[in-house]
Amino acid sequence: MRRSPIRTTSDKTKRGNVVVTIKSTARINTTLQWSHWVPYALALGDIVAFLLAFYFARLSHAIYYGLDPIWVLFHWWGTLAQINLLLFLLLTVSVITSFSLKGHYAQRKAFWDEAGDVLAVLTIFIALNAAIAFIGKWPLSRLWLFSTWALVLLLLPIFRHSIRWGLVRLGAWARPVVLIGSGPNAVEAMRAIASEPLLGYSVKKMLVPRGCSTPSPGKVPPEVGVESLGNNPLGQLADLGNPHVVLALDMDQWEAQEQLVRALGLSYPRLTIAPPLRGLPLFGLEIMHFFSQEVFMLRVRDNLARPGPRLLKRIFDLIAASLLVIALSPLLLFLAWRIHAEDKGSIFFLQERIGRDGKPFMCLKFRSMVLDAEVRLTEYLQSHPEIASEYERNYKLRNDPRVTRIGRLLRRASLDELPQLFNVLKGQMSLVGPRPLLNRELHRYGDSIHLYTQVKPGITGLWQVSGRSETTFADRADLDAWYVKNWSLWYDIVILLRTVKVVFARNGAY
Repeated sequence: MRRSPIRTTSDKTKRGNVVVTIKSTARINTTLQWSHWVPYALALGDIVAFLLAFYFARLSHAIYYGLDPIWVLFHWWGTLAQINLLLFLLLTVSVITSFSLKGHYAQRKAFWDEAGDVLAVLTIFIALNAAIAFIGKWPLSRLWLFSTWALVLLLLPIFRHSIRWGLVRLGAWARPVVLIGSGPNAVEAMRAIASEPLLGYSVKKMLVPRGCSTPSPGKVPPEVGVESLGNNPLGQLADLGNPHVVLALDMDQWEAQEQLVRALGLSYPRLTIAPPLRGLPLFGLEIMHFFSQEVFMLRVRDNLARPGPRLLKRIFDLIAASLLVIALSPLLLFLAWRIHAEDKGSIFFLQERIGRDGKPFMCLKFRSMVLDAEVRLTEYLQSHPEIASEYERNYKLRNDPRVTRIGRLLRRASLDELPQLFNVLKGQMSLVGPRPLLNRELHRYGDSIHLYTQVKPGITGLWQVSGRSETTFADRADLDAWYVKNWSLWYDIVILLRTVKVVFARNGAY
């Protein structure tokens, strides 16, 4: 009789703070149908995306020059097309090989990390394509060249996302996970796994090592079974179907669980370790091994503490801010006129904020409040004392009586912060960074304040794209600290892209 993959309920008792499994018949289905075809499906999707990009670029090129689209559909095979197709096929094979070597088809990567890889690889091959055409003096259309690669950049992530989504639904990309641990590190590891659903990981059980307390109620989702880890962990995992294991012990548990760690590390083939590293820059960590020694070291890189990355960030800020000021100048002029027309008051609101190295500067914003804003705030809080706690959380009110009609629109769309582009050009702010602090807010950052003053504050940042006003001030400080410790130019680009989505969705803004 074939054993059912459906989990059955275990008989458990409780001793102190530890849940002890008396008998567990729960088995996790780790036999993934068609899973061995997944790398081929992903690679095939990339190839189809490349070929469609080439064909539609050829079609748009022909239409641009006045050719009949129907004729092009069946008679496009000219000499120039043959040369370009041959070169493009060679480049496509090279790109697919590069992606394969980077583990894009056989391994699981977080979305934005993989997107960074894709952009870097494609940028190299776009330059190579242009260089070959230039050196070979081919009659290559620039429209054809750039439209082809632009379509690749568009279609590739769409195809990958769609294929992975379909594979997850079919069960071919899903990977059941058993998490060993019970403390804050285990809970955070579970949260991190859940934040990337297209990785295919799904935590089915949490096994609590001997001597460790179970998580408090509400920390673990109800669909995740919590059991104790017995004296024979390898046998227990075999009974569960040998699922993928994530070992997420807390720092104070590692010494007590040394035997468990050694047993899993030497004998269990499907093991991932989530080390309890808190407060360290994680981006760009390098592992150093020592021949014949059971020791490794992690080399930490604090990017924004070095002059090179700071210069790169400044150059990016200057170029991007200048282009944005030029592109948005009609909108800036219209908003300035509309603000002044409402009450004939000043267009801008200047407020002292704290910048890099703790130096104050005047932060520029479009005025979104009435002229006697402070008086109205005092009166409002006195008459509504129950609202004071909301204001203390982020110094913002959901239904702020001080906001003007045009100001409400400015705030909902975050347009009131556009004048800060001039702060960026002056070198006082950055496009991306921690939100600029008031002097009275400095003490609330606690130990993270030295990270805040290490960089320039930003127009947008990780906090703004992670819930904004729906998060606490402590969350804001943690997110800003993570950004400073893990800065990269690619993460700045990611945050800017996510900012566009947040602004249009109007999430967390008021």
